[in-house]
Formats: sequence, C-alpha cells, structure tokens
Amino acid sequence: MDSGTRPVAGVDYPRTFQEMDDWFRDEAACRDYVRRLRWPAGFVCPHCGAADVAWIMSDDLMRCRSCRRRTSLTAGTIFEGTRKPLRTWFMAMWFVTSQKNGVSALGLQRTLGLGSYETAWTWLHKLRRAMVRPGRDRLSGTVEADETYVGGPEQDKWGREIESKSIVAVAAEEDGKGIGRIRLRRIKDVSADSLLPFIRDAVVPGAVLHTDGWSGYTGLKSAGYKHKVSDQHRPRSRARSHATRAQRRRATQTVAARHASGRRPAATSRLLPRRVHLPLQSSPLQGQGPALPPARRAGRRRRPGALSHNHRKTTQSG
Repeated sequence: MDSGTRPVAGVDYPRTFQEMDDWFRDEAACRDYVRRLRWPAGFVCPHCGAADVAWIMSDDLMRCRSCRRRTSLTAGTIFEGTRKPLRTWFMAMWFVTSQKNGVSALGLQRTLGLGSYETAWTWLHKLRRAMVRPGRDRLSGTVEADETYVGGPEQDKWGREIESKSIVAVAAEEDGKGIGRIRLRRIKDVSADSLLPFIRDAVVPGAVLHTDGWSGYTGLKSAGYKHKVSDQHRPRSRARSHATRAQRRRATQTVAARHASGRRPAATSRLLPRRVHLPLQSSPLQGQGPALPPARRAGRRRRPGALSHNHRKTTQSG
C-alpha cells in the first residue's frame, strides 16, 4: 500500500481479513490510514487553510505551524468523540461490509465484544449513513413509485389513513421481471408536497414513472416525467397484467392487516366454491359392526393397586 497516493478501490483497501489484520495491526497504522484519506495531498489546516506539515502533539492532536491551532484527526468523521480504538472501528467496518446478508446490532456487539447493545446500535447506524454516497446516481429508465406503512395494525384505519405508523416512500427501477436499484425515504404524509420532492431527488427527469392513481402523483408530468398510471379499479383480468410490484406488495399487506385487526373475511362460499360440507356429529352407523362402547364416566382416580368396587363385592361374597 503506497503511503503517498490516494487509496484506490481494490488496491489500497484490504480484500481479505488476513490483509485487514496485517495492515491495521495497531492504532498508529489506523490513524495514518485516516490521515491519508482526509488529506491525500498533505495536511491542510481547517482553520487558516495553510498547507504545511503539522506537529503531532502528545494527545494525538495536530497543531498547525502557521496559526498554532490544533485539529483532531477524527473531527467531522464518524470516529469523532469515540473512546474506542480505531482498530475496533476498522474491525466493525470490515464485519459490516463483508457480510452478504446484512448485520444486526446484536451480532456486531457479540463479534466485537462491545459492552452494551446501545453502542453497537449507534456504530451500526453511523456506518450505514457513511456508506450512502452523497453524489450517487439517480434512478432512470422505468421506475415504480409507491408508499408503504411501517407499524402494526390500527383500529378503524384503512387505506392511507394512519394514526401512529411511519410512511415510507419507495422508488424501484424495473429490471426485467425483477427489481433493480431502489430508493427509500420517510415522509410525513402522502401529499404531493411530500412525494414530489422525493421523486425529484431519487429519479432523473425524463424517466417513466409508474404509479397508481393517487392524487399525490398528479404533478409528475409537469415536473418533467413520463407518468404511467395503473388503475387499481380495473376489471381483474386487465388489472392483473398492469399491476406493479409495489401494488402487489401493498395488496398483501392490506389483506394481512385486515385479518390481524379482526375484520371479518369474505364469505367462504366465494373463496371455496367446491367446498365439501362435513357434519359436526356423524349419524349412527347401521350394519357396519358393533357400536363403539360408551365413554367412561369421569370419576375419582384409583390409587395404584387399589381394588375396584365390583371386585371387592365379589371377594366378600366368596
């Protein structure tokens, strides 16, 4: 790893855990790596802007030779104010980025041996925010947009009516029969004032926006998008071919919410037209063999080895 150049993906960061352990064995190696990431062309004082070599103080602060002011290496980063070694942070970053199926805060706590779940939770959310690239490309092509609600079922609330749930706007690129890149954002309501800013930030102008007929999407054409609407109230044969992925997910959530909230489902005769009626109690069988013996009446349980009443009478009479 060349210490005088800017890190390059696949070259200046480790690809295996063995390289990770070799490169960042101590705190000095970790601090040197952070310094080169922040100032690839050399230290630049954030106070006076002087580009000069800084003095490293005993408390690991960097002191500018021009203005004599001190600067922390981790100021303005996710490491600011941390009391844990940078090597532990680097191990956390490796663990989070190398897991294919994601990482939970509890798993991070167990792996790193952190003392509290709250610390692991805070670290995980800091790393997740840092992994979002600020200048990332917006979605393009054909994009489906919809909203979903996060939270449990609510009493007497249907459709887009909510009481305490969180509303999350979703935009997903169509990739054949699958889903490509996605964008999510929590919004305060489903009005055009909340939906359109999300669309502008997530989708490039000129893209095809596929939505339902909600009034909050009526301003997409004037915003420079090609608006494609799928009417949810079409006949079943046509609506099935035009249903979007987001609509199918929302339909499943609606059905589950209705059953979970105690709402009576549709009549069984419509769901099962060929159902078979089974009687609750079968009629007595004739000519099919002896009838079943009557059930024994519940009574006091005998102790092990005790004689029954009939057996005692036979013994006494004999």
